[in-house]
Amino acid sequence: MPIIQITNLDGEIRTVEFEVGMSLMETLRDHDYAQIAAICGGCCSCATCHVHIEDAEKYKLPAIEEDEQMLIELADNYDQTKSRLSCQLDLTEEHDGLRVSIVDNQ
Repeated sequence: MPIIQITNLDGEIRTVEFEVGMSLMETLRDHDYAQIAAICGGCCSCATCHVHIEDAEKYKLPAIEEDEQMLIELADNYDQTKSRLSCQLDLTEEHDGLRVSIVDNQ
């Protein structure tokens, strides 16, 4: 199975397997990352699933759509090169090895 590397808010790094076709948000929640609130349930309307992706261009992530862009630009800890909403990223085999940092969205 493909893997992703996750850094939580405490700086702890863990490698987890993911199921192709699941969103990054669902994967994080399935692996007990309660720091991802995702209060809208993945509808791209709250930005509480904001994460930073290292080397995003390497993993052929889908382009950021207008709704996502508006939300993450207003989010705390916004980084133009790393910020994404995890609910908008459906994981594929190409994302094997992806490095994700959870962002403090409080």
